[in-house]
Amino acid sequence: MLKHVELEAFFKSFFLFFFSIGTLLGVIFYVDYQKELQSFDEKLLYKMHVCSYSLDCDAYQVNFESQKDNELYTLLKNKQEVFSLYPVKKVSDYYLKLSFTLETYHEQMHYLHENLIFRGIITFVVTLFLSIMFSFYALYPLRNALLLTREFIKDILHDFNTPIATMRLNLSSLQKEIGENTKVKRIERSIENILWLEENLRNYLHFESSSKEYFNLLPLLEERVHMVEQNYPYLTYIIEVNEQIKLYTFKKDFIRIIDNIIINASKYNKANGEVRLKYEVHKQTLSISDTGKGIKNPKMVFVRFYKEHERGVGIGLHIVEKLSKILGIEVKLETVIDEGTTVFLKFSRQMV
Repeated sequence: MLKHVELEAFFKSFFLFFFSIGTLLGVIFYVDYQKELQSFDEKLLYKMHVCSYSLDCDAYQVNFESQKDNELYTLLKNKQEVFSLYPVKKVSDYYLKLSFTLETYHEQMHYLHENLIFRGIITFVVTLFLSIMFSFYALYPLRNALLLTREFIKDILHDFNTPIATMRLNLSSLQKEIGENTKVKRIERSIENILWLEENLRNYLHFESSSKEYFNLLPLLEERVHMVEQNYPYLTYIIEVNEQIKLYTFKKDFIRIIDNIIINASKYNKANGEVRLKYEVHKQTLSISDTGKGIKNPKMVFVRFYKEHERGVGIGLHIVEKLSKILGIEVKLETVIDEGTTVFLKFSRQMV
């Protein structure tokens, strides 16, 4: 079964190849049809020429027409008929006119249309098959790269087990020796964060997709803030959210969004600054603001690996934007240099 990113790559390759080849074949079909139509008209005109000498033909209506500016020996068409004009010996005022109705003309051309449709269907099927084969061929290196990535993550997760188990055992022994301690609690919460990240990676490897669920927004924000504020004791965290607010979405993905924004707001804040989380009911919007340095180039912050400081790797807000699109959250950012940054998360109607 193809992953989401593999399906996206497959369909993009398919539509690019199919559209390109389809457009080229369409042009070829049109030129070929015009040539066949011209050949058909030439044969028809030749038959009219032969008929003009003997008038022994039942396929055309024979009539005379006063001289006009129409060309002689040429197949002419109007809205009612198809005809050709020929001079008459010893008669200078009239032309011989051979004609038949436009409907009869289209009936005689019917085989051209049938042939065109038949070839079009055959070409469509062949192009569709080739497009599918090309798309799978183009997808093959991507699948190999994803497979290598998953194998690498599996190895990393396996290597995590031993140091994490050692840390938990030593932490348990340390708690028994010194009792309750703030620093020990911080270490314990950091280990819990590592385990949570490990669980997310395992879910990704096993293609486990979480399901939507209802949860209260306030306790979740309090929990996520509490996880972060231990590392930033010089900051003040303020939560202005009604305890009645509930969300219906993928909780784990939403937590990743909140964690990345809160961590950024804390990491790039000023000493004795604050981080404020506020929910506006009438706008269905959660804002997370800080009193930090601000962002010089706010249009680039969601670009992967873009960063304005030495700290971090520049993927936090990229993850926020990517997960927000999946959950149907509109993300906006406002920033003022040396005053701070605010990230707005506008929830869809289905979420609130």
